Amino acid sequence: MVSRFTWPVAGATLVQLGAELSWLVAAVVLAIRLLGEAGGAGIDTILPAVVFAVVMVSLNAALGLYRRDHKLSFGIYVSRLFLALLIGAPVAYLISEVLPGGETFQHTLGAAVILAFGGLIVVRHVVVSPLIRTLLPHRMLVLGTGPEAKHVEASLTLANAPGMQLVGFYPLEKVQEMAVSPHDCVAGGKSLEETVKNLGVNEIIVAVRQQRGGVLPLRSLLECRLNGVQVTDLARFFERVHGQIPIDTLKASWLIYGNGFRQSWFRGLVKRTFDLAVSILLLALMLPVMAITALLIAVQGGAPIVYSQERVGRGGKTFTILKFRSMRKDAERDGKACWASPDDPRVTGLGRFLRRSHIDELPQLINVLKGEMSFVGPRPERPAFVAMLGAQIPFYAVRHSVKPGITGWAQVRYSYGATIEQAAKKLEYDLYYVKNHTLFLDLLILLETVRVVLLGEGAH
Repeated sequence: MVSRFTWPVAGATLVQLGAELSWLVAAVVLAIRLLGEAGGAGIDTILPAVVFAVVMVSLNAALGLYRRDHKLSFGIYVSRLFLALLIGAPVAYLISEVLPGGETFQHTLGAAVILAFGGLIVVRHVVVSPLIRTLLPHRMLVLGTGPEAKHVEASLTLANAPGMQLVGFYPLEKVQEMAVSPHDCVAGGKSLEETVKNLGVNEIIVAVRQQRGGVLPLRSLLECRLNGVQVTDLARFFERVHGQIPIDTLKASWLIYGNGFRQSWFRGLVKRTFDLAVSILLLALMLPVMAITALLIAVQGGAPIVYSQERVGRGGKTFTILKFRSMRKDAERDGKACWASPDDPRVTGLGRFLRRSHIDELPQLINVLKGEMSFVGPRPERPAFVAMLGAQIPFYAVRHSVKPGITGWAQVRYSYGATIEQAAKKLEYDLYYVKNHTLFLDLLILLETVRVVLLGEGAH
C-alpha cells in the first residue's frame, strides 16, 4: 500500500506505469487492426504486445524517465523515449520469434512504434500529469522560514512529482530567520491547526534544525497528527523525495530508533544469490569483451593489464579489488593515494573509454564471486581515503555495514567524489541505500546503470 506521504512520488509513478503499459499494448493491437493483418488482433497477439510493453517500460525506467527527484525537459524526455524505442523495438522483435502471434506482431511493429512514440508523449504530458494534479493533489505546508525551509522549497521545485503542492510556510515565533519570501507565509495570525484545516493540508514538513527550547508547537503538531495530517522531519523528507539522507539533518537517535537498516539472514541470502546469478551471467556474456579489452591494453601499454588495489569492504575489512588498468603505469609515482577526477590527465586514451563504458569494472565480477563485494552497494574506497573521510564526515562508517558494490545508488544518482564535500554528498545516497536496500532497489539500480552507461551520466 502507498502511504499518504509517498503517494505523490511512488503513487504517481505507479499511475504512470499503468497508463503507459496499457497504451503500449493498445498501440500494438491498434496497429494490427489499422494494417488489416490476417486474423486481426486475436488473443494470440496479446502476448507479443505485453512483451513489447514490458520491454519498453523497462528501458524507459533504465533511461530515467520515471525518476521523481528532478524534472526532465520536454526535449530530453522525447530524445530518451526515442532512444528507448530504438533499442526496444529490435529486442521485442527478436523475442517475438518464439511467441505465438509473433509473425503478425513483427509485420506491424513499425506502425506500433510510431503509435507508441506519439501516444506515450500524450499519456505523460496531456493525460496522467494533469489528472494527478487535479484529482489527487498532495498539499504540503512547511513549518519554518529559515534556510532549511528554503532548501525544502528548492527540492520541491526540482522534484518531478505530479500532485505535490507547496501551499506556503508557517512562521514560528521563536525563529526569526526569513530565508523564504514573506509573501509565501500563510499564518495570518491563525493557529497551526486552523491554517492546516483552512488550506486543506495533507502533510507538514518540519523544516527547523534546532527543535529544543519550545521552538516547535508540539501540542498543535500532535493535534494535526491526530486529525490525519502527516508530520515529517527533514531527514525523512529528503529520503523519500530525493533518495538521500542529508548528513546535516541526521542524528544518531534517528539511525538507532528509525526504520530500515535491516540486515537479516534472509536478505543476505537473497542478495548473495542475486550476486552469484548476475555475476556468472555477465562473466559468460562479457568474456569476449574482456578478452578484447585485455588485448588492447597490452598493445597500448603492456602489463599490467589488470591492476589490484587495496580497498575497504564490509565491517572495515580490507580486500584486493581488481580493475582493468585505465591509467598510466606511473599514475602514483610518489606512492601517495590521489583521487581521480573527470578529466584526470593520468588516464590513457583507451582508459577514458573504458571508464565511460564501465568496462574497466568487469574484473570486479571475480570479487563478487569471491564474496568480497556485492553487485550493488556503496563503492569501496582506499584505506587512506576512508581514514580521512571518517575523521571529517559524520556517520561515514555506516556505509561499511554492507558489502561494497560494482555499481550503487550514489553511482547512478551522483558523480565523482573528488573532494570532502562531494564525498559527503555521495555518503547521503549511500546512507539511503544502506537503510533501504532490497532486491527491488538493487534491480532499480541495475536499470539506472544502463542509463549511466548509455548516456555517460553518473560516476565513472
